[in-house]
Amino acid sequence: MNFYSHASLRQMLIIPYVVLVVLAATIIGMLSYNAGRDAVDTLSDHVLRETVNRISQAVDKHISGSEAVLETAFPTDIPPPSSIKDDLDALRTRLWLATSIHRNPNNYAYYGNRDGHFIGLWRFSETEAELRLRTDGVSPRSIYHYSRIHGELGIPEQEMRIFEPRKRPWYKAGHETTKQTWTSIYIDFKTLQLVSTRARRVNNAAGEFEGVVATDLSMQLLNQFLKDLKLSPNGFAFIVEPDGNLVATSRGPHLHNDGGEDNSRLNAMVSGDPWIATTYTVVKELTEHGDAPTGTRTSSFTGPNGDVIQAGYARLRDAAGLDWIVAVAVPRNDFMQKVTENVRQTVIMAIIACLFIALIGFVTLNVISKRLRQLSTAAREIGEGVLDAKIPVDRNDEIGELAKSFATMQKHLLTDRLTGIPNREAVVRRIEDRIIRQRRRGDSHPFAVLFVDLNEFKQINDRFGHDAGDRVLKEIGQRLTKNLRESDLAARYGGDEFIVFLGEVENRNDAIALREELERVLATPLQSLVNIAVDGATFTVSASIGIALCPEDGLDLETLLKRSDEDMYLRKQA
Repeated sequence: MNFYSHASLRQMLIIPYVVLVVLAATIIGMLSYNAGRDAVDTLSDHVLRETVNRISQAVDKHISGSEAVLETAFPTDIPPPSSIKDDLDALRTRLWLATSIHRNPNNYAYYGNRDGHFIGLWRFSETEAELRLRTDGVSPRSIYHYSRIHGELGIPEQEMRIFEPRKRPWYKAGHETTKQTWTSIYIDFKTLQLVSTRARRVNNAAGEFEGVVATDLSMQLLNQFLKDLKLSPNGFAFIVEPDGNLVATSRGPHLHNDGGEDNSRLNAMVSGDPWIATTYTVVKELTEHGDAPTGTRTSSFTGPNGDVIQAGYARLRDAAGLDWIVAVAVPRNDFMQKVTENVRQTVIMAIIACLFIALIGFVTLNVISKRLRQLSTAAREIGEGVLDAKIPVDRNDEIGELAKSFATMQKHLLTDRLTGIPNREAVVRRIEDRIIRQRRRGDSHPFAVLFVDLNEFKQINDRFGHDAGDRVLKEIGQRLTKNLRESDLAARYGGDEFIVFLGEVENRNDAIALREELERVLATPLQSLVNIAVDGATFTVSASIGIALCPEDGLDLETLLKRSDEDMYLRKQA
């Protein structure tokens, strides 16, 4: 009360009002910040998962063609030649064809036999190649450069060091197993870069071991892919083996060189980057148990400087022995930076506005709070599987930019980048949402899941190349989308597989009729191959489509996908 006794009228009118305005602006700012934080936390989780999935898909792209490369170079049922030198032309041709399947990254295929002989083909481009040849068991390799599949070999160059194939990791790995296998990552003899090799033993006509055929996967390509990722200012990604040896990283080196000619493996724990070391330690503990959940996961932990780090991770394994851990980590402050900046500006503008016109200030804060609440609500709905949650993007200020960023991320999360139609995540969420609706709301009306697999797609890829194959996938996706009802959804599930969700069907006959209509639509000539057809030829792809009806065939997503996949295979075999 002493303040009112001694203060002037101006002070009594101004100071309490300013204090109340500052207090009110602070409270509103905190509420807005909390709403924005909730929205960012939800969407950041999706961003981390999406980034890990992108890296996993890149790894899968790098390794998926290696099996076909080995089979093309040395078919399983064809015994190897008794002499590389005597059968050189045929081996050159097979290695050229093998390295044409997935030239990036499988541009190197080679074979070494038990006598120490070696032949390898390294493709520099579509027309240029290098033949590495050793036709005895003692000399260095000879290097020949030539152009095109049957081009004349150039003048040979002798390597300085002696390459002994029988001592290389890929040869030992292929010799010790009857199946295809991945070697541990090692330093390549010629490039001194990290490689992992897929190898397979080759038996002679008597079934005895004759040699090993192999193809390399360069870690340099994966390393460059991670460095090209658009992460936050302090975000990073890496691929690591379970023992901590780095495969690739988005920042810093993935190899160690002490100034000599040779490189050595670099472990995450001694990489010199405490953020990578801390993230690896946490992720390893989360993935080290054999019964640990599979798929992409997220977690948060305290970084070396006390900041909270949000991370996404996944463990990648395949039947040939590949075992890698993929991790993406971003400081939480990077995600919150935009929200923090927006709230700070909002509070300042609110204080200034309220000093002059209280009503305008409160209206401004209310509008901002409303938009942030809408963003938070939309983010929460997306997290709960509402795919068409509306994100308000009708503002042109910073909050509008944030909303546009959320909308863009939402689109990327739910759209297949190649075909432009919904992706696996979108259709999975739609099906799960429908299942939840049936369970909670008593909606017993049946719906159907169709599993679509293209039958002649591989021949198109082999004949016209993957660019043509991509155009065909886009056309197929558009055909599916255009021939569905408003309640249905078509999505690309992966490769040449699609999932169609039929939201309203009366019975199985209704679903079968829709399937027959889709089969007819997909079987019409492909417009995407018209420009490359010769003499007016037309090309088609048929589709095998499996059906699963809910609740008749299953009451959960996994069962429905399994049943539709099984039905598809039965139709494909028929």
